[in-house]
Amino acid sequence: MRSQPQVMILGTGRAVPERILSNADLEKMVDTSDQWIVERTGIRERRVAKPGTPLSELASAAARAALEDAGLRGDQIDLVVVGTVTGDMKFPSTACIVQEQIGAKRAAAFDLSAACSGFLYSLQVASGLMAVGGYRHALVIGGEVLTSMVDWSDRDTCVLFGDGAGAVVLGPSREDRGLLGLHLGSDGAHSRLLYNAGGGSLFPPSAASVEGNLHVIRMEGREVFRHAVSAMVEALQDVLRQTGFSLQDLDLLIPHQANLRIIEAVAKRFGVAPERLFVNVDRYGNTSAASIPIALDEVRKSGRAKSGDLLGLVTFGAGFTWAAGIVKL
Repeated sequence: MRSQPQVMILGTGRAVPERILSNADLEKMVDTSDQWIVERTGIRERRVAKPGTPLSELASAAARAALEDAGLRGDQIDLVVVGTVTGDMKFPSTACIVQEQIGAKRAAAFDLSAACSGFLYSLQVASGLMAVGGYRHALVIGGEVLTSMVDWSDRDTCVLFGDGAGAVVLGPSREDRGLLGLHLGSDGAHSRLLYNAGGGSLFPPSAASVEGNLHVIRMEGREVFRHAVSAMVEALQDVLRQTGFSLQDLDLLIPHQANLRIIEAVAKRFGVAPERLFVNVDRYGNTSAASIPIALDEVRKSGRAKSGDLLGLVTFGAGFTWAAGIVKL
């Protein structure tokens, strides 16, 4: 059953590093080729932050752009949620650092860890807190500096990831526009198929953890692919049932930009025409939690999506975690 939305997107913003790392550049770094990468991933280039760039720098830039788009100041934000697995530090949260940098002096702030699903998880948490906690305006950010944990000698993973941040400002819904439904899921039984082991309480930072190369991304690509497609299909089906819409009602489907093969496999299951499918993985690679908010800002600012359009959002990440949402702009 369709219900009246309580929260809507008032503004969006994105920030990506200036440096572009092309497939030709990677050919000089590792045993790979442009053809091999494009055929398996659809990625042609990705954005890479300078070493030592904190996530807060990209997140704050995306937040400022979203605030400007929404016509709000930082001190009008009541809540800041950052979805990330590559925060500036173990603590304090990157959200607290962003809060200070954008002048959101009276906002509550915290980070949320759900890997590539981090933005949609954060969107659900923020909208729920707005409904019950009296927060009027919230800033939700998905951001990563994934290249800080890439093993550049592993050709199966180093070609995949890029850096960036995307942000949305949430506020009270007007008319029937807003977040119409969100579905979250997880399955910890598969946590060892995609992970970064070093730096936590299991393997604290040490000379041994560095020598053991524990601080990099490890992934069983084929297994992740299989689970990603089935979980994203199921999540999208669930949120469509929840909201009472069909896929044909959607003006645009924005999937997590992990791999073109995954995107095309999900689209094929639903019979989505190319003109109703948004893809930018060729330009950014997999930016994890930043993927969907970057895409949201691109489709709005480019005119690919306009006020009143119905968007489907779907993602999958380490954990495993997955999520899907329906939004009316």
